[in-house]
Amino acid sequence: MAEAILGLQAITRDFDSFRAVDSVSFDIGRGSITGLIGPNGAGKTTLFNVLAGLLPPTSGSVQLNGQDVTRLSPNRLFGRGLGRTFQIPRPFAKMSVLENVMLAPLAQMGERWFGPFLHADKVSLQEKAIREKAMDVLEFVTLDKLADHAAGQISGGQMKLLELARVLMGDPELILLDEPAAGVNPTLTGVLIEKIEELNRRGKTFVIIEHDMDFVMQHCDPVIALAEGKVVFQGTPEQAQANTVLLDAYLGAQIDE
Repeated sequence: MAEAILGLQAITRDFDSFRAVDSVSFDIGRGSITGLIGPNGAGKTTLFNVLAGLLPPTSGSVQLNGQDVTRLSPNRLFGRGLGRTFQIPRPFAKMSVLENVMLAPLAQMGERWFGPFLHADKVSLQEKAIREKAMDVLEFVTLDKLADHAAGQISGGQMKLLELARVLMGDPELILLDEPAAGVNPTLTGVLIEKIEELNRRGKTFVIIEHDMDFVMQHCDPVIALAEGKVVFQGTPEQAQANTVLLDAYLGAQIDE
């Protein structure tokens, strides 16, 4: 396996008496596209929330590039190269697509109360650079023609691409995608897959929660399955398709090649 970019050691997350994630341990290889599968309620999104800093684990630890990041905030994790999208995008609906993307970079000088007054020239130069980068990112995800549209008026699939664009503004090494293909038409799903694979060729690592098993089996390797908060399978797509228990419980039937 490639060098680990992310390591989980016995991650557990309880909600009162309910254990949503139960002593989960695995490594994510640098440069991989890992598929995280399992039935609803298996603990996948809770695990993502722990990894992205939205929830502290009840116990266990997370390492990113060999450094303990277990209880860092989402902003600090984003600054360290971990980005995350959500299953249901929530853009600032009344702001433009471009403005949504321009908000993503951390520690912008114009956000400080004294910035526009004491450093107006620097603020203007930084904003220009951010705008240029945002347009480059929007062009990459094929949304540049919609830059001036209100984000709340674009399609659900386009919102998924907008989520990816916002993450890319931080130039992350590791990207967590929560059901990127859910509710997306086949054309935009194809665009999304194309962009994921291009970014992967550029060295980005992905962990993808996805219920579309064709998507997972064709584009993810390795595959990790959760059930009742525990890892019940870890291996290649070929091994997943040959695993009788996994097929019966989670995949339902053999995946078409």
